[in-house]
Amino acid sequence: MRLTASALAFCAGLLGSHWAAAEEASQRWVSAGGALSEWVVALGAESRLVGVDTTSQHPASLKALPSIGYQRQLSAEGILSLRPQVLVGTEEMGPPPVISQIRSSGVKVELFSAQADLPTLQRNLQHLGQLLGREEQAGQLFQRYRQQLDEQQAWVGRAKARQSAPGVLLVLGHAGGKPLIAGKDTAADWLLQQAGGRNLATHTGYKPFSVESLAGLSPDVLVFSDRSLTGEAARAALLKENPALAATKAVKAGRMVELDPTLLVGGLGPRLPESLKHLATTFYPQAKPAQ
Repeated sequence: MRLTASALAFCAGLLGSHWAAAEEASQRWVSAGGALSEWVVALGAESRLVGVDTTSQHPASLKALPSIGYQRQLSAEGILSLRPQVLVGTEEMGPPPVISQIRSSGVKVELFSAQADLPTLQRNLQHLGQLLGREEQAGQLFQRYRQQLDEQQAWVGRAKARQSAPGVLLVLGHAGGKPLIAGKDTAADWLLQQAGGRNLATHTGYKPFSVESLAGLSPDVLVFSDRSLTGEAARAALLKENPALAATKAVKAGRMVELDPTLLVGGLGPRLPESLKHLATTFYPQAKPAQ
């Protein structure tokens, strides 16, 4: 049976679309930003990743991938050696000359916002879903995420009806050295508010800790996050290097809670809702735990 010209064109188009889909599915991606890497995995595309930055620690399987270094201090040579076709990251990645060099080498650079709010997350997931050909799945992930946050806010509202919002400070350190205090317009501030805390820091961004910056503040809860130590080692190092913190009401009452620092990088990530629950129950210990 002889095929008509239109049938041949249809078959050619069908084969072309299959080849394009197969080529897209085999793309080599590098991700600079913990939250973005986690969303790539959540969308079922972990197999595309051939390299990640040092903030991409979850899931644990990402640690087996080649590291491209810290997202703000990237090296063009290190990234290009992985032969990627796509580099995804937020406006936090850099330095700019390195990103320009990577672009000029033919790598497609896709930028996302690190702003910590739901509208930004929705746009980021839509963009990522389009790049991966998984728009519907990305939409479903966002709807579930928003539902989780709505449920969390309802729980916080009930807790606040019985207890006033605690004053909180979040300090971000490195091996117990002089930490940074998280102020307004940061992912940390968004997280504290969502968990029902009242951020006592009034400055914008992150400010180095000092005895003077602590003067007049009396946090009910101290949230600490260390980029190299965890658990009791992080807590002990923080208090040893910063004895003024040990005199705060929060530390004296034993109300210190640790936060994974990778949650504060690259915008809102998929693990945040569970972390919010943990923080909120620390802020409101008398409230019935959220389901």
